[in-house]
Amino acid sequence: MNAKEKIFLDEEEIPKEWYNIQADMPSPLDPVLNPATREPITPDDLAAIFPMGLIKQEVSTERWIPIPEEVREIYRLWRPTPLYRAKRLEEKLKTPARIYYKWEGVSPPGSHKPNTAVAQAYYNMKEGVERIATETGAGQWGSALAFGTMLFGLKSTIYMVAASYDQKPYRRVMMETWDGEVFRSPSKNTEYGRQYLEKDPDTTGSLGISISEAVEDAATHDNTNYALGSVLNHVILHQTVVGLEAKKAFEQIDEYPDVIFGNVGGGSNFSGATFPFAGDKLTGKKPDLKIVACEPMACPTLTKGLYLYDFGDCAGMTPLLKMFTLGHTFVPPPIHAGGLRYHGDAPLLCKLVKDGWIDAVAYHQTEIFKAAKLFAETEGHIIAPESAHEVRAVIDEALRCKEEGKEEVIYFNNSGHGHFDLGAYDAFLSGKLVDYEYPAELVKQALANLPQAE
Repeated sequence: MNAKEKIFLDEEEIPKEWYNIQADMPSPLDPVLNPATREPITPDDLAAIFPMGLIKQEVSTERWIPIPEEVREIYRLWRPTPLYRAKRLEEKLKTPARIYYKWEGVSPPGSHKPNTAVAQAYYNMKEGVERIATETGAGQWGSALAFGTMLFGLKSTIYMVAASYDQKPYRRVMMETWDGEVFRSPSKNTEYGRQYLEKDPDTTGSLGISISEAVEDAATHDNTNYALGSVLNHVILHQTVVGLEAKKAFEQIDEYPDVIFGNVGGGSNFSGATFPFAGDKLTGKKPDLKIVACEPMACPTLTKGLYLYDFGDCAGMTPLLKMFTLGHTFVPPPIHAGGLRYHGDAPLLCKLVKDGWIDAVAYHQTEIFKAAKLFAETEGHIIAPESAHEVRAVIDEALRCKEEGKEEVIYFNNSGHGHFDLGAYDAFLSGKLVDYEYPAELVKQALANLPQAE
C-alpha cells in the first residue's frame, strides 16, 4: 500500500504524445453536420475559424498524436502536475478507501485549461493567425487562452458569461493582465449580442450565447480564428496529458483506480483525466473500472438531457453535434460553478455515456460546497466549485466503502483552485447560497427548438 502523500514525475515524463480515444472506441462517432446542408461537415467547412493543424486532430482516429516540442516546453512551466493522496480526508471519513487526486491548480492560470489553450495558440500562430476570439464561463478558459496567446504573440478577445463577469471580476483582471480583451456577454460588440440584449437586457448570459458572439467575431474578421475550451475532439485530445501523467504516477506506486470521478460542463476536464484509463476499459484490460461524470443539478445535461443533434451555440451558427443536450436556447440558472453551465457536452463523452461505458450523477450547489469545505479542512486546498462536484462524489463513494468495509482506489482530477470563487464560498458560509431545481419547463421550451437533423 502506498504511503506517499505526493507522487511526482520528472519533467522528461511529460507525455510526448496525446491519446486519442477514438482509436479504441467500439463504434465511431456520428458525423458532425453542416448547419446549412445537414450533410457531414468537411475540413474546408471548418477552415474559416480553425487552423488546419487542429482540424486534422479533430477528425483523426490515430491513437497517438505527437505533441510539438514548443508546446511541451511551455508545459514545463507547471507540468508534470502532482498526484496527491488525500490521507487526511481518508482519516476524517474513517474510510478504508485510498483517495488520490491530480492537482491542476498549479498551472499559472490555476486550472487544467492551459493544457489545450497553449496548444491551440501554437497551431494558430504557426498558420499566421493574429487574433483568437473565444467565450468563457467561469473565467478559467478565458484566463488560459489569454495566457497561451500572450506566450505566442497573438491577441485574444474573450466573451465572458455575464453571471461570471459579475461574480468574478478578478478573473477579468487576470485575462487583461495577460493582454486579453474581455467583454461581458451578451455584449454590444457583436450583432448577435446586441439582438439578445434588446430581447433580454437583464440576462445572466450563458456559454451558448458567448460562443455565438465569439464565432461571429471570428467569422467576420479575416485575421481572427475561434478557439473553444471544451467539447470538441481536439480539445479533449490535448487534455489527455492529465490522465497520461496520472497513469504513470499510479504505475510508480503500483496502484490502479477502481473508481474515477470528474466534473463535467463541456467535458474537457473529465475526458482529459479519465480517457487514458477509459481506453483500458474499452479494450478489456480493466473491464470493471467504474467511471462517473459529475454535473450540476441546475444544468443536468448527461442525466436529464436528450441524445440528439443540436447546435453548440445559442444562435445556431455552429455545426450540429450529436450529444446530450438541454436545448441550445436554454439559459441555465446563475450557479457559482460557472464552468458547468453549458447546454450540451462533448460528443466523445456523450457517446461513451450513451453506450454505457461511463455513468453520470448530478448535485445541488449547497451539497458540493459542503464537500469543498470538508476538503479545505482536511487537504488545505480551496478548490473551484466545478471541482467540488467530483469531491462530493468521492466523499459519498468513500463513505460507501466504509459501510461495506471495502478497500477501493478512488481517483479524481482536481481541476483548479477556487481563489477567484471566494464570493461563492462567502455565500455558502453565511447561509445565503441557494439551490436551483431542475428547470424542467425552461428545458422543455428549449428542446422544442432543436434542429431537425435526424
